[in-house]
Amino acid sequence: MELAVFSATFIFAKKQFDEAFFSLDDAIAKAAKQTPGYLGEETWENPNNGLVCNVYYWDSLDALQLMMQHPDHLRAKENQAIWLNGYRVTIAKVLRHYGDGRISSPFPPH
Repeated sequence: MELAVFSATFIFAKKQFDEAFFSLDDAIAKAAKQTPGYLGEETWENPNNGLVCNVYYWDSLDALQLMMQHPDHLRAKENQAIWLNGYRVTIAKVLRHYGDGRISSPFPPH
């Protein structure tokens, strides 16, 4: 059986976060978790360059697209220059997922 997991990797440079940012970020997180097909997420920060990486996992491209069209996500995209010093997004299909089992995963091993 083929693994059906897609990732949306959002990498950004921080600028200035304010109350509006945190409120919208919280709303987006809640919306994502309520979207059918959401599997989980992981966040990393690179201490050398300050970039933040959020990886969101979805069970289909349709689920990912549904979140991308959510009004809160669209509002954040429109206003990103207020809070970010640049960003990039990579959408990918997960081909393999494995490990020794000691680190939890947002989706089951294949």
